[in-house]
Amino acid sequence: MQVPSSARPLHGLRVIEMAGLGPCPMAGMMLADHGAEVLVIDRPGSPVLNTGTGLDRGKQRACLDLKTPEGAAEARRLIEGADAVIEGFRPGVMERLGLGPGVFAASHRRLVYGRVTGWGQTGPLAQAAGHDINYVALTGVMSVASREGVAPSIPATLIGDMGGGALLLTFGLMAALWDAQRTGRGRVVDAAMVDGVALMSSLLHSMRAAGQWPDTPSDNFFLHSSPFYDCFECADGRFVSLGALEPQFYAELLQRLGLNDIPAGTQHDRREWPALRARVAARLREKTRDEWTALLEGTNVCFAPVLTLAEAPLHPHAQARGAFVQAADGHWQPSPAPRFEPL
Repeated sequence: MQVPSSARPLHGLRVIEMAGLGPCPMAGMMLADHGAEVLVIDRPGSPVLNTGTGLDRGKQRACLDLKTPEGAAEARRLIEGADAVIEGFRPGVMERLGLGPGVFAASHRRLVYGRVTGWGQTGPLAQAAGHDINYVALTGVMSVASREGVAPSIPATLIGDMGGGALLLTFGLMAALWDAQRTGRGRVVDAAMVDGVALMSSLLHSMRAAGQWPDTPSDNFFLHSSPFYDCFECADGRFVSLGALEPQFYAELLQRLGLNDIPAGTQHDRREWPALRARVAARLREKTRDEWTALLEGTNVCFAPVLTLAEAPLHPHAQARGAFVQAADGHWQPSPAPRFEPL
């Protein structure tokens, strides 16, 4: 059951969201999920990409032609009455519409102005076109999603748009709102996806500096070359994931797979990986994904089936936690997160 807005932590926060694609609507949805009053200012015309209504939940909408004096004036009035505004246009677009942060510097000193772009508000690429795949590539993160001799590949939109964009924007917005509450002065939040993705790779850079992250995929168990950390095909053509990093988990994996003749102590001997991986892969191809799930899920082998988007909401764990909610049209949507409980 939906928690009443008045009981959610952002109740009373008023946010104007300039309609767009990707990270800005996601950030607006997260704010609305936790009780903020989010008003989306649409512009006449159809979007380039129809992303459905999943990111619109909990929001109100108003359609304004910002290229007319009347539309721009109404948008300024709405922003003046809000605590924050979020926008995802290229640098300079809001200024050309007469709605840039400088317009509100004197009249609304507490306003927090959240801006999310791919390349950032400054820098030689600031005005260049780009998409999620490009931002992830430039940060170096794309290179760690690779196999030996195979082009890197990442899940679409998740790392750049949503992780590096929406989550960074939301965190920056809340940090600036906290500061405005104390100081009475707002800030402009420059949330660049390249910055966010680079920040998300902090652990990788730390491991690399400590000599714990080999750049060569064949020497790095994270990069699809080991027998204990990867996705493997099953008899039915579907896949399961293994993540048995710790020695005790790897030992249990070998035992449950019936590969007891393999010494657990050879886990990190990279010379043995090709042969060990071949044996694990062959064993997993002997049963279907769901048969392996029945045998391995919930054990300490660090296992999960690779589910489709249609299957994920129906998994017993997701059902027990209410991790997805069913919309009026029957489609599943991820539930608001994180969750809050009283102390």
